[in-house]
Amino acid sequence: MVLGWRRRKGNSKHSKGGKPVMMELVVPNHFRCPISLDMMKDPVTLSTGITYDRENVERWFEEGNITCPVTNQVVRNFDMIPNHSLRMMIQDWCVENRQHGVERIPTPRIPISPIEVAELLMQVKNSARRLDQYGCLELVQKMKKWGEESERNKRCIVENGAPVALASSFDAFANDSVERNVVVLEEILAALNWMFPLQLEAQKSLGSLASLRCMVWFLKHQDLSGKEKSIVALRELLSFGDVQHVEALSQIEGVNELLVEFINKRISPTITKASLRVVWYMVSSSSNCSEKMKLAFVELGLVSCLLDILIESEKSRYEKALAILDSLFSSEEGRNKGCWNDLTVPLLVKRILRVSPLSTDYSVSALWKLCKFGEKDEGRTLLEALQVGAFQKLLLVLQVGCGDETKEKATELLKLMNPYRAELECIDSDYKNVKRSF
Repeated sequence: MVLGWRRRKGNSKHSKGGKPVMMELVVPNHFRCPISLDMMKDPVTLSTGITYDRENVERWFEEGNITCPVTNQVVRNFDMIPNHSLRMMIQDWCVENRQHGVERIPTPRIPISPIEVAELLMQVKNSARRLDQYGCLELVQKMKKWGEESERNKRCIVENGAPVALASSFDAFANDSVERNVVVLEEILAALNWMFPLQLEAQKSLGSLASLRCMVWFLKHQDLSGKEKSIVALRELLSFGDVQHVEALSQIEGVNELLVEFINKRISPTITKASLRVVWYMVSSSSNCSEKMKLAFVELGLVSCLLDILIESEKSRYEKALAILDSLFSSEEGRNKGCWNDLTVPLLVKRILRVSPLSTDYSVSALWKLCKFGEKDEGRTLLEALQVGAFQKLLLVLQVGCGDETKEKATELLKLMNPYRAELECIDSDYKNVKRSF
C-alpha cells in the first residue's frame, strides 16, 4: 500500500502555461501501521494501547518478539482487539477520496479461534464415526471456506489438529467404500493438500492400506484435479521415509503401471513431477521389496521413459530422472536395458556439469555402473563414453570439485577409459539433434 496518491489537475486559470499541476494526497499518519507504515486494512489494538495492522503484528510475534514494537514493553497478553472505530474511519476516508484512485478497504472477517476449530473437528470425527458422508462433507467445506479467508485461519486450523482428524476420517470412509463415499473422500484429500507436512498420527491414517488403495483408485478414475491431489498426497506421504508405506503401496495392483504411464504421457507438470518423486522413493527405499520394484519398473519400460525426459523435458525434471536411472542401474536388468539403448551413454555424459551438482553426481554414478558392471561387448560402453567426450567431462568434474563418492567413481572411470583413448578420438557433442526413442 502506498503512502500517498498523486493526481494531475487539468488546465485552469491557476496553472501556468496550461501545464497540469501535480497534487498529492497523503494518508493520515494515524491510519498507518507503525510497523510497515502502510495504511491499515485490519487495525487491532494490543494491551499496550497501540494499534497495528493485524497481519503485521502477528508476523512480529511469530518471529519470536514479545515486546510492543512502539513502546518496547513486554506484552503479557497477546489478545488483539479489533479497532472497529479506526477501521470505519479509514473506510470513510477511502470512500471520500475514491476520485483520487483510492480503493475502499474491505471489512475484514473475524479470524477463527482454536475453540471453533476444536468444535468443528469434533463434529468431523463424529460424522466419520457414523459414516455420515454428507454431514462430514458439509463440515469439511466449512473448514475449507475458513482457510480461504486468510493464511492466519489456515495456520489456526492446522495447528489445532485438523490433519489428524481429516486423515483418520479419510481412512474411515475409505475402509467403508470408496465408490460410495467418493465425494467426501475427494473433499478431505483436497483439504489435506494444503496441510502438508503431516504429523506422525496423520501419516499413519493416510498411510493405511485402505487409504492408499483409495488414492490409487483416484489416480485411475478421477479427473485431472483429483489425480493431482492424490499423487501429491502420495508424494508427501512417502517423503517421510516410512518403509511400511512403500511396501503397502507396492502391493496395490496396477500402481506401477499408473506411475510409468504418468511419467511417459506427462498429462500435467504436477503429476509428472510428483510421479517421478514417488517412483524415486519406491526404488531407493530400504524396503525388502525395493529390488523387486526396480525389476518391475524396468520391465514396464521406465528406462526409456526417463531417457525421453532427459531429451525433451524441463530441467527441473532432470535431477529426479537421473536419480531414478542411477537407482535402476543398481540392478542387472536395469543396466542391461541402459546398455542396449543407444541414447543412454550420450545423455548421461551430456548432463554432467549441466544441471546441478546433484545431477552430476547421479550421472557419474549411473555411468560408472554401466561401464563397470554392464553386460555388453567388452569395452563397448567405455568406447561410447569416450566418443561423446566423457573423458574431458570427468577431468573437469575433478577440477571443479565434487563429493568424495563421486570423485572416486570419476577417477575409476578415467582409469577404465584410459587404455581405449588411443583407439578413438574423443568428440564432445551436445547431441542437439537426438530424437525420442521408440
